[in-house]
Amino acid sequence: MRDHAEWLTKAKELDFLTQHHIDGVAEGGSRSFPVVSPRDGQVLAQVADAGEAEIDLAVRAARRAFDSGPWPRLSPGDRGRVLLRMAELLEQQREQLALTVTLEMGKPITDAHDIELRAAINTFRWYGQLADKLTDESPHTAPDALALVTREPAGVVGAVVPWNFPLTLASWKIAPALAAGCTVVLKPSESSPLSALLLGRIGAEAGLPPGVLNVVTGDGPTAGRALGLHPGVDVVAFTGSTAVGRHFLRYAADSNLKRVWLELGGKSPNIILPDAPDLDRAAATAAWGIFFNQGEMCTAPSRLLVHADVAEQVTEAVIRRARELRVGDPLDPATEMGPLVSTAHRDRVLDHVTVGQAEGARLRVGGEHRENFLEPTVFDQVDPGMRLAREEIFGPVLSVLTFRELDDAVQVANNTEYGLAAAVWTADLSTAHKVSRALRAGTVWVNCYEEGDLTVPFGGMKQSGNGRDKSAHALEKYTELKTTWIQL
Repeated sequence: MRDHAEWLTKAKELDFLTQHHIDGVAEGGSRSFPVVSPRDGQVLAQVADAGEAEIDLAVRAARRAFDSGPWPRLSPGDRGRVLLRMAELLEQQREQLALTVTLEMGKPITDAHDIELRAAINTFRWYGQLADKLTDESPHTAPDALALVTREPAGVVGAVVPWNFPLTLASWKIAPALAAGCTVVLKPSESSPLSALLLGRIGAEAGLPPGVLNVVTGDGPTAGRALGLHPGVDVVAFTGSTAVGRHFLRYAADSNLKRVWLELGGKSPNIILPDAPDLDRAAATAAWGIFFNQGEMCTAPSRLLVHADVAEQVTEAVIRRARELRVGDPLDPATEMGPLVSTAHRDRVLDHVTVGQAEGARLRVGGEHRENFLEPTVFDQVDPGMRLAREEIFGPVLSVLTFRELDDAVQVANNTEYGLAAAVWTADLSTAHKVSRALRAGTVWVNCYEEGDLTVPFGGMKQSGNGRDKSAHALEKYTELKTTWIQL
């Protein structure tokens, strides 16, 4: 890993891609928008700003590539080899990609290099290896018939991804879609378009035919809306807020009834019982979970539900860790928390801090900011009805709630419109099973948080969305089942 001075030098030398990647070539368009680094407020680049015309151009390119191009007609093994080559190129360009992510959205360079890029590389590698290992079905029928149940690529996929994990979340959608034989139009967040444009170029270098992976930059109300409404798109895969997810469902209803897969917000409960195997580790993990990536994470364990018998012990341990965390320049490898993604987002997070205090929660640590850098913040004496306990904050703000009866903890944990993730800490196997079954969440961790790999699916219940990223189950989003009945 490079030191701080070396990353500063590399940042000055970085040359960004700024045009759309459509049909294998760069397309500029007539408009642009500034990409502002949350690190220092400097404009990194002026990037092409897509309107309906550019979205239409990209979708038409993807449509041609699917309807008459080679990609869906390649053998699964050949498609897999291209994905494996993408993983190799991501590894070769890892520093440039990590640096780009850090500059555009503020993630500490160590996390961008070691975690974000590791996840993206592993995703393309995993689906590249999986591509030729999938099977279809031939159900048992009467002797005079043969039935085949086959999975076919769904068509053109519109992938719309946020800024908090720009490459990880893009790869979770692009890699399985490509493995299935689909073509893709990627619309990244306007806060993190630069890394996505690099990904588009890498796809071309890896051997993706023109039109198979297109990257179009622009804002949600214009570019995102145009993609959601376009009749040439067969599937939309979106990660972002619940409010915007609702828009994509409306776009589908108002256009061609395209399938819409959503991974949305969360207000994840982290339940710590007195018999947790290691209370110190539970507290350290609670702190890491809420402050990692500046708390800008849909699965962030923003509600700490801790038994009253150990509440002060656990809360004090979390506060100590909050005070120890190094907040600073994300280009410094020693930094543990960088800036929030934008001034506007910082103000939204600070509003939650202000409202929390006004509603009577006790601020134990943090709450102060310098520019876009917000201190790790912990509230206790939080009531389940407060906004702190109900609304997704998407920042480094922890709400501590206490309980005495486990049934009460489960009830509070489930008393949310979200259902993305949850955790329970206990040494009792029976309790672990019962609580994990009772929690209405797509992922439940026991005695850990944010653990797992690509073999397991990820997604939410309730208003946290539908469908699953990761694992072989992700391919279900990008394929259609066809029944062929042959009378012998």
